[in-house]
Amino acid sequence: MERVALTAQVREKAGKGVARGLRREKRVPAVLYSHGKSTPISMVNKDVTKILNIEGGEHALINLKLEGAKEAGDRMALIKDYQVDPRSGALMHLDLMEVAMNEKVKIQVAVHITGTSIGVKEGGIFQYGQRTLEVECLPANIPDNIEVNITNLKVNESLHVRDITAPEGVRILTDGDSTVATIQPPISEAKLEQMLAAAPAEGEAGEPEVVGKKKEGEAEAAPAAGAKGKEAAPAKEAPKKEAAPKK
Repeated sequence: MERVALTAQVREKAGKGVARGLRREKRVPAVLYSHGKSTPISMVNKDVTKILNIEGGEHALINLKLEGAKEAGDRMALIKDYQVDPRSGALMHLDLMEVAMNEKVKIQVAVHITGTSIGVKEGGIFQYGQRTLEVECLPANIPDNIEVNITNLKVNESLHVRDITAPEGVRILTDGDSTVATIQPPISEAKLEQMLAAAPAEGEAGEPEVVGKKKEGEAEAAPAAGAKGKEAAPAKEAPKKEAAPKK
């Protein structure tokens, strides 16, 4: 696994205002968790982003040098979680977990599919199952990923977690019955034609909308003036003129 070094500053203050100020200074607000204790820290944004962008960086073992306050010193840590801005992709926050090299940890590791299955060569369709697996091991044994070879997988066959051989020193905790990969049968021409025939042609009206059902994000129409409750009051009929009496 990847080993990296990072320097962090201990923060005396926390809060949204402090976090915004750190981001303006190109730093990432973060928290280091250790045996029920949390320490607010901050790091240089580009240093953390560089780690996250390398393969297996999310599971890198970090030699963290803390500066400032009484918590200063060297720690070993793993990235527990991080948040990015959904629009800009900028790193917003980071959670780190302090670890001891002689204590096992539980962590999610990515599944890496290798090989081209027999079933795909025969026209089958590959379908992903579990994309990550929970494992338990010593920090030094955390793998960058778990390799899964699907070369011998045929059409209508699946590969499960129980079929995977874990790396030495690693125990897989994910349920053994969970599916990792499946080869679905190819779609026949007749089935494809049937699906195309059932689909509405371009320009054709689709399924009619239910009256009164609003689309997601669409505001409800304002009720007619004078209407009470959910239903508008029925329109009143104009009074009929009576015929003049015969003399």
